[in-house]
Amino acid sequence: MYNINDCVMKRLTPREEEIMETYWTHDALFVRELLELFPEPRPHFNTISTIVRGLEDKGFLGHESFGKSHRYFAAISKTDFSSNTLKGIVEKYYGNSYLHAVSTLVKEENMSDSEIDELIALIKKK
Repeated sequence: MYNINDCVMKRLTPREEEIMETYWTHDALFVRELLELFPEPRPHFNTISTIVRGLEDKGFLGHESFGKSHRYFAAISKTDFSSNTLKGIVEKYYGNSYLHAVSTLVKEENMSDSEIDELIALIKKK
């Protein structure tokens, strides 16, 4: 099992994110099983296999061997990935200031009054 910190700030392509979403939803899959979940026209087996191996190299997937085949599984949870991705964004784009990040969201995302009230309530609980 990989440490989530090994994956921090490693960017995923849209296809890699799509594949990770599938592994977070379906647990362990062989590449052929993964490929069957894609809509037609499906990508080529070798393309998906290469992406899956790349995700394993980056620490996002692990595998267990069954003879010459490998069944892959998510090595990090979606929650850990999301949390660490957010941390990376705050660090890179907001000078590691959560205050700056949240104030930007409040100002630029037109949060409703009820959303702002919920945010205030969460902050007060902390």
